[in-house]
Amino acid sequence: MSAPGDARPIGIFDSGIGGLSVWREIAARLPAESCVYVADQAHVPYGPRPAQEILTLSLRVVRFLMAARCKLIVVACNSASAAALQHLRRAWPDVPFVGMEPAIKPAAAQSRRRVAGVLATPATLAGELYRGTVARHARDMRIVAQGCPGLVDAIERCMPDAALTALLEGFVEPMRDADADVLVMACTHYPLVKHLIAPLCGPGMALIDPAPAVARQTARLLEAHGLAAPPDAVPTHRFHTTLPAPAALEQPARHWLGDGVRATSLGRDLNSA
Repeated sequence: MSAPGDARPIGIFDSGIGGLSVWREIAARLPAESCVYVADQAHVPYGPRPAQEILTLSLRVVRFLMAARCKLIVVACNSASAAALQHLRRAWPDVPFVGMEPAIKPAAAQSRRRVAGVLATPATLAGELYRGTVARHARDMRIVAQGCPGLVDAIERCMPDAALTALLEGFVEPMRDADADVLVMACTHYPLVKHLIAPLCGPGMALIDPAPAVARQTARLLEAHGLAAPPDAVPTHRFHTTLPAPAALEQPARHWLGDGVRATSLGRDLNSA
């Protein structure tokens, strides 16, 4: 007889493939949980878009995930978390939501020089969530905040390593010049190129990936709300893109994660959600 539990899936969404860095952590930490992942690649990147547009796009995706009977939603996108998370929680008060908060608190805990770098999208840096997090946890620190225009798109397109490294060099250089000893990757796409960012930082700068903390919070909320899957459940993971070709998600997932993700195109299914 199976142990009691809630076998409904966890919903995860991002503007593109970046949220797969979060899905990977959740799947590793919670091996009995099924997931439904949506990459809104028809509108990637969210970062340069106005907050109201990001909210509209997020609502559309979450309606689809609710129709798929998701029991908890992970907003695996810093820009969407900044623009839409509070509205989503009000719209679905009975559903737990986990958002992406810029990892300023762990950066403040780790930093000895009291200087931290933040790589982020323009929408994240402009959001109240980012400003509030800095005000709460880093008032005694110098924060070198760097918007990274074009980086999400370059990762989505699997730009060659040499060209990506040249792009990243310009973003990381101000943090090296400021003698930062921690660097926050405040976009879920950026950990996919952590292997390119790390050599640019030098040995004295620690990289902070928020995905493990998001996976821990997901586990805590599942337990707190009695939503954890039966421990003997066999999970299924479904991946969707809003572009017509499933390869738009499958190819970069294989390139950056080495995962053989099989995707489907949502098309009209999302538009009618």
